[in-house]
Amino acid sequence: MQGVLRLARTMHYGVCLKNFSDFPGGANMIDRLDSNLRFFQTAMNLRAYRQELLASNIANADTPHFKARDVEFSSALSNAMSGKTDGPLGMKQTSARHLQAEGGTPYGADLKYRTEYQGSVDGNTVNMDIERAAFAENAMHFEALLTFVRGRFDGLRTAMQSQ
Repeated sequence: MQGVLRLARTMHYGVCLKNFSDFPGGANMIDRLDSNLRFFQTAMNLRAYRQELLASNIANADTPHFKARDVEFSSALSNAMSGKTDGPLGMKQTSARHLQAEGGTPYGADLKYRTEYQGSVDGNTVNMDIERAAFAENAMHFEALLTFVRGRFDGLRTAMQSQ
């Protein structure tokens, strides 16, 4: 148990992870944990990004000519898990003197305009019913992901305490 506490302190304070190699199978264990939780981390980051987009749509419901935007979560997650992070238009640095540009969207999420169901006089495409429903659904999926991650950590905690 003492070794586990030392591991936790090492991770919390951001000290180099080479200390894990002092333990039998420690570095391999961390790699397995990282790869196991990477899916949940990516999915939660994409859910948070989508929540920001939906909140922006709701906040701009009365802004003339505002176009509601959203991402297709399943394709964005598959792009992120396959390593495609450039988005539809990747930025290329052609000179060493150019500034680094943040092109595209996070995790290669393809940002799209929402389909207009009912036109408005001012050109705004935000439908509050659809935006609120999408916001609530996305929040529910985010909470479900948190529950899954919490369950994974509870299982790990139980496994460590039983030894």
